Amino acid sequence: MQTTTPAGGETRRRELLWVPSEERLATSRMAQYIDRVNRGRQSRLLTYDELWRWSVDDLEGFWRSLWDQFEIVASQPPTAVLAERQMPGTRWFPGARLNWAENLLRHATADRPAIVCVREQAPPVEMSWAELTGQVGSLAAELRALGVRPGDRVAAYLPNIPQAVVALLATAAVGAVWSCCAPDFGTKGVIDRFQQIEPAVLIAVDGYRFGGKEIDRLDVVGELRGRLPSVRHTVIVRNLAPDRPVPAGSLAFDAMTGDDAAPLYEQVPFDHPLWILYSSGTTGLPKGIVQSHGGILLEHLKMHALHFDLGPDDRFFIYASTAWMVWNVLVTGLAVGATIITYDGSPAYPETDALFAICAEQQVTRFGVGAAYLTLCEKADSRPGNRYDLSALRAITSTGSPLPESTWRWVYDAVKGDLLLGSDCGGTDVCSAFIGTNPMLPVYAGEMQAPYLGVRVEAWSEDGRPVIGEVGEMVIAAPMPSMPVALWNDPDGARLRAAYFDAFPGLWRHGDWMTVTENGTYIVHGRSDSTINRGGVRMGSADIYTAVNRLPEIADSLVIGAELPDGDYYMPLFVVLAPGARLDDDLVRRIQRAIRREVSPRHVPDDIVEAPAVPMTITGKRLEIPIKRLLQGVPEETALNRATVANPDVLDWYVNFAARHRAGRDTAVTTRGDAR
Repeated sequence: MQTTTPAGGETRRRELLWVPSEERLATSRMAQYIDRVNRGRQSRLLTYDELWRWSVDDLEGFWRSLWDQFEIVASQPPTAVLAERQMPGTRWFPGARLNWAENLLRHATADRPAIVCVREQAPPVEMSWAELTGQVGSLAAELRALGVRPGDRVAAYLPNIPQAVVALLATAAVGAVWSCCAPDFGTKGVIDRFQQIEPAVLIAVDGYRFGGKEIDRLDVVGELRGRLPSVRHTVIVRNLAPDRPVPAGSLAFDAMTGDDAAPLYEQVPFDHPLWILYSSGTTGLPKGIVQSHGGILLEHLKMHALHFDLGPDDRFFIYASTAWMVWNVLVTGLAVGATIITYDGSPAYPETDALFAICAEQQVTRFGVGAAYLTLCEKADSRPGNRYDLSALRAITSTGSPLPESTWRWVYDAVKGDLLLGSDCGGTDVCSAFIGTNPMLPVYAGEMQAPYLGVRVEAWSEDGRPVIGEVGEMVIAAPMPSMPVALWNDPDGARLRAAYFDAFPGLWRHGDWMTVTENGTYIVHGRSDSTINRGGVRMGSADIYTAVNRLPEIADSLVIGAELPDGDYYMPLFVVLAPGARLDDDLVRRIQRAIRREVSPRHVPDDIVEAPAVPMTITGKRLEIPIKRLLQGVPEETALNRATVANPDVLDWYVNFAARHRAGRDTAVTTRGDAR
């Protein structure tokens, strides 16, 4: 019997869920890449672990091999792979001049669509490679005519539609810098981001579809135009009404993309800014994270071709908001010639398993989605494999948060028995993954398969040493090309160093707790800065959610571990009940028993509190740290940034609860949770 050690220190039985067939192994692009690498070596690399070790021990050899493997289009070749290796400050591929968009559009073929646009309550629409290339060329020429030059910022307020892909590619073709917010962001959340970067052009949508409704956003666009004085031109994408007049003083996107021009690609250095992504901004202004043309290109080619095993015959669908870095990952699927599926709508409309219906209708081969959606389908007792033709589906990638073990089993039982379910851990900060999907390795419930190639990821103890079989800080011990070239408005790099490199100088601290198991797999337990550290025993919040959320009476939960100013440690568990459920003594005991049994007796909460909802960021992350700061007495205006919260109204409940707890007046009532 195989065992591994989870966060609590006890051993558990490993459950094997999937093994790649011999045919799938032999035909994978990862296996083909190993064969190519071995042609130039005296000692052959026989296993993935050997390949990975070579990739992190010989960074120059590995990344140069990818440049050659993918035949990067560049007007000037690099003079070296690494000019500077230290972190921060790594300089990759000096001397190279290239363009990210050119490398994506070089795979244009006539017989397959580049994009399939899926919308709620509308038939899908295909965009050919020729149409995509022509629209990109036309828009790039129009941007140049408007005075947009390399380094200028183009801000977008767009949903996941083909026009967003065209706009990103055209911006990159010009050498300008892209930045996007989804149209479900409120005005303040957009202003907080875009005011920092002073965009020259705003490309905005008239509205979007969600849950059977059309949401008009032209009023918000008007506010944005009034509060972004740097914007010289506003371009309107008519998503809801093709014939609707654009506001006075604006330009129509469709008129700017109709000339079917051949793109002119600005040749830029490898580290030239490609786009600006943002941190969640839960406690202050979001950080603007700047990533490069060359770094993103190489990282995403590695991800798509080798780890995702994607190629021209694939149809690639990720359900993602344009504000989430996985949307950028979706777009870069074009770099391997894959057809990408965009979707403007709700993931659960008209039914919970609506995304699986799209997978069937579009014969999707690889599907990416947040872990929360798969758990939602599990809780709804959905069985997509029985309802839909998923014969084309070869792989699912889950990301955004740890995937509960029961949901791993649900995928193989209720979706499809023969597919690769990969749980990936990465981040907006690198717009890539550290650990996860691997077509050469088996899948075990609750375990991430392996580190990505070129990623030296380790778990470190508080005293600064790598550990195996125990919980540690996730540390990246070697540079990656997609690490930020800068944070916006951080001229001396002080904010960049403080964000990632101060805890372990010279190493990237990502902010997650994880365990490297004795078997070489990985278990991520949740954010280290919201870790439950009770009596010196550390526990990721994800372990507690896994134990609690599988109870049928629990719809969702939020656990906080707060060090209080008086030296005490307070650990409440907030639970959102399923319809018809009551937080009675029996349910309280069963929650406590589940945590005691499945996590540890030390981590049974002090209070179990019924809450109206779990506060989430717009990108779907629980607001553990802001609620923790409220409980610690941090003023509301410092602890919270409401503009980044998907359900800001619920914050009042938590502010009130924290105030009552600090006042010491809720001791007798918190188990029933009436904090209003």
